Amino acid sequence: MPADLAVIGLGHLGLPLAQAAAAAGIDTIGYDTDPRVVAELAAGRPPVDGSLTAPEIRRMLSGGFRPTTDPAELGRVRTAVICAPTPPGPDGGPDLTALDEAARALAARLRPTTTVLLESPVHPGTTEEHLLPLLEAGSGLRAGRDFHLAYSPGRLDPGRPAHGYARTPKVIGGLTPACTESAAAFYGRLADKVVRARGTREAETVKLLETNFRHVNIALVNEMAVLCHDLGVDLWDVIRCAETKPSGFQAFRPGPGVGGHGTPVGTLPGHRPLRLVELAGEVNERMPAYVVQRCATLLNEHGKSARGARVLLLGVTYKPDLADRQGAPATEIAERLTAMGAQVGYHDPYVAGWRVGGRRVPRADSLYEAAAAADLTVLLQHHRTYDLQGLAVKAQLLLDTRGATPAGAAHRL
Repeated sequence: MPADLAVIGLGHLGLPLAQAAAAAGIDTIGYDTDPRVVAELAAGRPPVDGSLTAPEIRRMLSGGFRPTTDPAELGRVRTAVICAPTPPGPDGGPDLTALDEAARALAARLRPTTTVLLESPVHPGTTEEHLLPLLEAGSGLRAGRDFHLAYSPGRLDPGRPAHGYARTPKVIGGLTPACTESAAAFYGRLADKVVRARGTREAETVKLLETNFRHVNIALVNEMAVLCHDLGVDLWDVIRCAETKPSGFQAFRPGPGVGGHGTPVGTLPGHRPLRLVELAGEVNERMPAYVVQRCATLLNEHGKSARGARVLLLGVTYKPDLADRQGAPATEIAERLTAMGAQVGYHDPYVAGWRVGGRRVPRADSLYEAAAAADLTVLLQHHRTYDLQGLAVKAQLLLDTRGATPAGAAHRL
């Protein structure tokens, strides 16, 4: 059955796009090579990362969304958007294995006049130098002449419904002006605003800049957190005051590390390194170790050793109110505490089971009872369900890495 759109890759990029398209009345298929992912979605069950709920999946299905593992479906669409995962590879750059598989599956069935869009995070130049040859070789068609090709960076912030697909401007850059306009016509059906970049490289570099901007600013405020602790200064009060400045300042807040799917890019092959970004990466990567150091110090100050101490970790996901644990610093923190001899448990309303280093981490059923029994409770993620005032009363010792508890109620990062 023909469809208007094929979303290739049903992960954290593809599913929100498919959801927005289905809501806009666009006949959409979702293609993924993982039969378990497709079967779960077809049955109306949400993804494990919690990015969409079961009712949202069921609304997509009732709106005509069809998940499939059949690549033949890719030859029956007007627009195909590649949302394949590109996790960090051994060299630190994006691993394009899944992108290559998606490109070859599409190329073998690509028809003239199709619009092909790439949303996966990639290095600048990938659309033209890597994806284009794969599509042309597999299809016998010429990009920019027989089919349209463009890049559009994924820009959604998971867990922030106020900035959903429609309200997040879509940046697009095409191989040719006609490719850009074809991409604009498609995304204009989903987003309130479309921003045209000069070309694919500029659009790809938008993602690079946005990701690096986040990491550099988080690194700055993480460094300030360490400094302010040494100085005896309340950083959270400093930030509260600083963000009243009407221009020239954007508030970022420290944390136990940086998680998520976007990784900073400090070095591009054949180009000079972005030294500030590399340094920011080093700063942020040190934060889990710093949190563990603070844990040990707090325990020692209260007459306890980290060895044998019962430590409860609260919130092990990378964002509040989501189940996604991609890159969450909780894993390294748990590993380091365990290596010091601590007895680590956790509580998270979004994570039913958690394994670290191949071992199951005990999950607390009753938050208050577990906090009262633990020698140290560490807030790593501030889920809305947590009553932090009540928690501060129950916990023997509380380290708040998110600055979420009332001033004086807990030890802050």
